Amino acid sequence: MKKISEIKRICNLGCGTMGFGTAIAFAQKGYEINLFGRKDASIERAMKNIRFTLTGMKNNQIIDEQEMNKIISRIHGVTSIKDAAKDADFVIESVAEDMDIKQSVYKELEKYLSADIVFATDSSGLLPSQVASKLSHPERFVVAHFWNPPHLIPLVEVVPGKETKKEVVEFVIELLEKIGKKPVGLKKEAPGFIGNRLQFALLREALYCVKNGFASAEDVDTICKYSIGRRLGVTGPIESADLGGLDIFYSISAYLNSELAADKLGSEMMRNCVEKGLLGAKSGSGLYNWDKDKLAEIQRKREKILIDWLKKDLSGEKF
Repeated sequence: MKKISEIKRICNLGCGTMGFGTAIAFAQKGYEINLFGRKDASIERAMKNIRFTLTGMKNNQIIDEQEMNKIISRIHGVTSIKDAAKDADFVIESVAEDMDIKQSVYKELEKYLSADIVFATDSSGLLPSQVASKLSHPERFVVAHFWNPPHLIPLVEVVPGKETKKEVVEFVIELLEKIGKKPVGLKKEAPGFIGNRLQFALLREALYCVKNGFASAEDVDTICKYSIGRRLGVTGPIESADLGGLDIFYSISAYLNSELAADKLGSEMMRNCVEKGLLGAKSGSGLYNWDKDKLAEIQRKREKILIDWLKKDLSGEKF
């Protein structure tokens, strides 16, 4: 396996929502990027998104004009796996979240890259052991789950498969730290990893409260934003329990846990929306109604808050 100091060029597979973001993350720290998309139109769209995103970072004083131009110059669009693999020292993949597609991409990639090159997938929940099951060298395969938007969210979950070597996990964590991320290595794989398990547990209970008429969707979201949402940026749920007193938290859990949502299937509320084509902001309505102005405003607010947090991270402020 290569040393961190030997990593110069990244094979960045996929140029959609996550792919162009991981390209920015690595290019910003000086790495050359082979950005793979199936079609020239995909590359053009990704480069447009990259320029738009970098302009926002420039406008918020995270980078300057000169740095912006350097980042763009390091990203090279390609439309074949072979070209994406050329001279690559590390692979980060963000193609469609489909097991067959990912496995076929990696099988082809193995033709062009030696066994000392680490393969990392940005999958948000597929188990690395399953994705790597058809590879000749599954021991060099790992999940590196960036969170969206990857240029603003520092967390990356690093998840080993059953055959992943320990040094591969350590290598990926060190590389991610070098590009300014906050990587967390899991001890073993689990469906959904950790972040999505927590996120969907909260979502399940939120929808349960709405379904049972305890509160409106707007009020449930307000409760989250102005209470646990404020606190979670500083103390996680386990820290909060310790700080609040385990005697108190245990007492509450003893009577409340049996009352919480426990359905094992997907949310009925979400399923009904999906069946009607109400997919959320992308279709104009879902659990909320979204017009262009409302969507633009909430995206602006979210980006501003995430940028404020990023600036705190860059300043070295600890939480």
